[in-house]
Amino acid sequence: MLEIIYQDEHYVAINKPHGLLVHRSSIAKDATEFALQLVRDQISQSVFPVHRLDRKTGGVLLFALNEQIHKGTQQLFAQNLIKKDYLAVVRGYTEDAVEIDYPLRKENGSLQEAFTSFTTLARAELAIPFGRYQTSRYSLLKVSPKTGRMHQIRKHLSHIYHPIIGDRPHGCNKQNKFFKERWQMNTMLLHAQSLTFVHPENNRELVIKASLQSEFIRMLDFMGMNDDE
Repeated sequence: MLEIIYQDEHYVAINKPHGLLVHRSSIAKDATEFALQLVRDQISQSVFPVHRLDRKTGGVLLFALNEQIHKGTQQLFAQNLIKKDYLAVVRGYTEDAVEIDYPLRKENGSLQEAFTSFTTLARAELAIPFGRYQTSRYSLLKVSPKTGRMHQIRKHLSHIYHPIIGDRPHGCNKQNKFFKERWQMNTMLLHAQSLTFVHPENNRELVIKASLQSEFIRMLDFMGMNDDE
């Protein structure tokens, strides 16, 4: 059973597990389970995904329960009227607060403006040599994408040389191998923490939050970077 974190007559939201696809995709033919079908079967009702999460990203995934709400909420996302907050563990020590204004290229080659900001919640230095360094450094970030480009957070953090741990192909292959071999970690440390928007039916602010999942918590505990938000 998937964890339902919000439900009313217009929406249902789940805490999507890392590794679960939102829906069928030609680039992931190995998958046999999909969030859309699982939620539909769990609540015995048709559902309409209003946004996407990468397969390896966990956290808040929102579905509309009818086509009218589906279209309206997609427009809210397109107009950047839905606030999205993520948690990410990245390589290295980051600055306290950063704004990234860097256009991203679409599959057809054209550029789209893209803007991401983040604040650093915690830093960790492990007494574990890595490469030419005597220790290993990491940061826990709260990330807020202002636009919604494909893999935007992953690409932007890679662009400033602080890739997300476990990210492929935008991350650091050496770090990913390090985490897999030393700690048997196979996920990506990116979590969709919350969505905040004005509910289109009652005009009240709606905040939907998803708690961290076990693998993310395990790594934060090990690094001593527990997030209490």
